[in-house]
Amino acid sequence: MAALVDRSRRALYDYVCRADHPVTREEAAEAHGMSRNLTAFHLDKLVESGLLRAHYQTPADQPRGRGRTPKVYEAAGDGVAITVPERRYELIAEILADAVADDPHDAPEAARRHARQRGWDIGARVRDTGEDLVGVLAGLGFEPEALSDQVLLRNCPFHVLATRQTALVCGLNHAFLAGLIDGAGRTDLLPRLAPRPGACCVRLDGVPNR
Repeated sequence: MAALVDRSRRALYDYVCRADHPVTREEAAEAHGMSRNLTAFHLDKLVESGLLRAHYQTPADQPRGRGRTPKVYEAAGDGVAITVPERRYELIAEILADAVADDPHDAPEAARRHARQRGWDIGARVRDTGEDLVGVLAGLGFEPEALSDQVLLRNCPFHVLATRQTALVCGLNHAFLAGLIDGAGRTDLLPRLAPRPGACCVRLDGVPNR
């Protein structure tokens, strides 16, 4: 579990676990915008921790005996990502603190405004820098899974608070993600409240082209 504390290493681990094939260092490095050497370092640390396994495999499109056989990585066993979900309580705490300071007489409404604005700011950065939205959501702890018609968010970064104050926290989460999608200019995605046991209360549904 300690091997997954580093955010970059956690992102690489999740990427390998989600892949439907053994992943090379080069593929993982390109997907996360890291250098090959840093990617190899993190992947090998995950192998040392028993979270991934590695072997050498010739690519299907490479003639046998030609070139160096690359090292590839895949999940060891059935993975442990679900047992160590990432939490982001500091984010919700900052939103609530700002809301109380802004409007103590109607803190819930102020919190929704702050949550949406915080999300919009992150989304605008995604739009301006061209970052991958799914990667940003992964970095925020949502464990996104991109499907053909929606993006499922497999983890709630605010789990404990959401179980105690479900309506409030899920409402803030929805406002945050709505702001993020709006700020990113992603008119093809619509955040919807869709609670599921053990997952985020929001999913991102695809909007059909008109």
